[in-house]
Amino acid sequence: MTFSYYPGCTLKNKAKELDFFARESAGVLGFALCELSEWQCCGGTYPLAKDEIATKLSSVRALSDAKKSNHDLVTLCSACYNVLKQVNFDMQNDENIILKVNNYLKADGYEYHGETKVVHYLEVLRDVVGWDKVKEAVAKANGGDIKNSPFFGKKIGAYYGCLLLRPSKVMQFDDPENPQILEDFIKAIGATPVIYAERNECCGAYTMFEDEKIPQSRTKKIITNAKEFGAEFLITSCPLCRYNLIKNQNEEKIDIKYFSEILANALGIKGEANA
Repeated sequence: MTFSYYPGCTLKNKAKELDFFARESAGVLGFALCELSEWQCCGGTYPLAKDEIATKLSSVRALSDAKKSNHDLVTLCSACYNVLKQVNFDMQNDENIILKVNNYLKADGYEYHGETKVVHYLEVLRDVVGWDKVKEAVAKANGGDIKNSPFFGKKIGAYYGCLLLRPSKVMQFDDPENPQILEDFIKAIGATPVIYAERNECCGAYTMFEDEKIPQSRTKKIITNAKEFGAEFLITSCPLCRYNLIKNQNEEKIDIKYFSEILANALGIKGEANA
């Protein structure tokens, strides 16, 4: 199984681990990520203004390139996933945006109408590979027994943040109030998921540029809540969430890891992201 792959900017610099370990794990689990040849930055945030067309074009071009390859488009970064999926939704449903975007694309000799399916790497694990197959692969990598997984018995908290889940009508990733996909992932690698109230609340994200006290306050609530329920560390797919949660820790310190890194570790994959 081959997917088109959109890494996004951050996975080429500050979040190399998220990218590297996901690619390595994909090979073990039986699917391939084929990186788009000429992708551009998605913008990092979805432009809300209805008359803002130009900033959507880089996402549309990535979606169109995936269409040409006849593959679903996979991404890892929560922000990239959010932007690509919302722009794709526009290209399926908003006639004004469809018309204006395709007026731009005429110069390149093609049109796009939302034909590509945008999926997150976690959705590939859930819907294509299947959690049972992930569990089997982890067991195989650890002497045939899931109990030998380096994470067996570990209590891990999933941190979703906002962008994977909202707006729920468009994202359709999981239940926005009670998501399960990361908890199911945690079970598949042999660990125990910790359910805590703040797992799908905002970390403060871009408010850090306006008032740094907001992400500081949000981080404290998230980490305190997770530790109260026994989490030994947290996992996420969002580079900005990870940055905020690490930067704004005070006395309530906890490790924040990318889900792809612990997947790779559970599969016995060695290596360095900078290698």
